[in-house]
Amino acid sequence: MSRERLYLYDTTLRDGAQTTGVDFSLEDKRTIANLLDKVGVDYVEGGYPGANPLDTKFFAEKPIANAKFAAFGMTKRAGRSASNDPGIAALLDAKADAICFVAKASEYHVHVALETTTEENLAGIRESVEAARERGREVLLDCEHFFDGYKANRDYALACVKTAYESGARWVVLCDTNGGTMPHEVAAIVTDVGKIVPGSHLGIHAHDDCGCAVANSLAAIEAGARHIQGTLNGLGERCGNANLVTLIGALKLKDQYSERFDLGVSDEALSQLTHMSRQVDEVLNRQPNRHAPFVGASAFATKAGIHASAVLKDPRTYEHVEPEAVGNVRKVLVSDQGGQSNVLFELKRLGFALEKGDARISRVLEEVKRKEAEGFAFEGADASFYVLVKRMLGEVPAFFQVERFSVNVERRYNAIGELVMASEAIVKVRVGDEVLISAAEGNGPVNALDVALRKDLGKYQDLIQDLELTDYKVRIYQGGSDAVTRVLIEFTDGDGESWTTIGVSPNIIDASFQALTDSIVYKLLRSGAEL
Repeated sequence: MSRERLYLYDTTLRDGAQTTGVDFSLEDKRTIANLLDKVGVDYVEGGYPGANPLDTKFFAEKPIANAKFAAFGMTKRAGRSASNDPGIAALLDAKADAICFVAKASEYHVHVALETTTEENLAGIRESVEAARERGREVLLDCEHFFDGYKANRDYALACVKTAYESGARWVVLCDTNGGTMPHEVAAIVTDVGKIVPGSHLGIHAHDDCGCAVANSLAAIEAGARHIQGTLNGLGERCGNANLVTLIGALKLKDQYSERFDLGVSDEALSQLTHMSRQVDEVLNRQPNRHAPFVGASAFATKAGIHASAVLKDPRTYEHVEPEAVGNVRKVLVSDQGGQSNVLFELKRLGFALEKGDARISRVLEEVKRKEAEGFAFEGADASFYVLVKRMLGEVPAFFQVERFSVNVERRYNAIGELVMASEAIVKVRVGDEVLISAAEGNGPVNALDVALRKDLGKYQDLIQDLELTDYKVRIYQGGSDAVTRVLIEFTDGDGESWTTIGVSPNIIDASFQALTDSIVYKLLRSGAEL
């Protein structure tokens, strides 16, 4: 049986830019456009050429090699011709393969938001599509507020769709702009629209205000739509858009779709899905969603002991797809809710050659539970768990011993009268028979302590020279004036390896110091350092 083609349209750089707290730079847009091009989406929407200097510059040349580059803008304004509309002119002048117009498909919005007539709105759709077609552009029309408009006035919503299609639009896209439509409604309405416009020309654009954007997109596909719009990681205003990452995972890995449809996304590109998703968050300086389907750090994580035991026997017991298919990894978490199966799985993953029944596994489990009662959490701190086990097995040499340290924070006026904060740290460390004292300033007390600690470790200095502290997180384990502070620190090295360590104490500096020293010990252990 031949498979039909589904076409993916990404609007991260336009609709995703409306996310609260997200502001793309020109370089951000170019980076994300290239990520999308590599994964195999069919269209990359770049933004509004002519609406702002950044987007105008972005559309000065095509930034991608494979996908179609789409410009977004409104249909012509009421009361003027398409040839005399500056917005239309900017779209036609952009170096874009396709133009996506947005037009109201709701009688209510035509009267209230546009303050024009339904006839004028239809004329705007027709003349805008025809103008772009005459310039040789592929044309899409986003029917804004379509589903709400359809439920209020079916005939007019369908008239908008029919006008766009008959004027030459390649894709007529039905938008659930307010995100309040349910999947069964989407299925019924798209089926009805399919009587006027064939599914090979129909698209869906869903928002997630009811948490149904992905489900609504799949419902539209089942009802005949063959063009799907979304954003990476579900970015978008309010609650976001349909998550294109989730949709790619479902369409590629679920038989009911993969056996019926082809995507531009190859299996090799699918295996980079997790990496791409996290790269986008890195560009935006956002914390990745650990619980995101397919690509989240917890998507294939098992915490309960009984589940871990089953996963060890056969991962299919608690996994709906193989994590490797999307570039993710299986994790069995070590926690006070886990059992020996959790510990055994994690020990094997980290390279420890312990077998089931080994008495040391029980001791490790008891120590983990004791530490977690104090506030430690090893789920996200693999390196600290590794060092803990190594110490319990007597496999951590006494590389160095910090005999004392002090940290000072001062608020003062500098030589030119500016009020500044100054932080400095002094660390006294013993390496073998050698005593080393280092002092350092930093932009904060933890930074000063980190710099001083790593300033001189004697014979081990070369092994830690490439360390870089890349993330620092503070969590309050227990509230109140006697709060216990949990610090997580992430390091990377010159080989590209990254790891996270944890420290817990009522004193944030002490907690930070624990995590810092664990990171250095971890690096020395992995580097094969000897006494």
